[in-house]
Amino acid sequence: MMAHCVQLDMECAAACYTAAQFMSLGSSHAKEYCTICAEICRACAAECSKHNNIHCRECADACEDCAEECLQMVEMVHQ
Repeated sequence: MMAHCVQLDMECAAACYTAAQFMSLGSSHAKEYCTICAEICRACAAECSKHNNIHCRECADACEDCAEECLQMVEMVHQ
């Protein structure tokens, strides 16, 4: 029942870690990667919000916040 949720949690964590690395390296691909990271975070938030437990609600909120931060980084890199 929670397998897909856990899978998305792990994908989201990996994507966020990589996005942070791309940004800290000043990668020319940071904008595109942060856009993808935001999509992954939103998918994780959507899945976690389906489950009625504290961990999943907190995870959904954190993933939604992370998606917003990624999109803000895209705007900063775009300028």
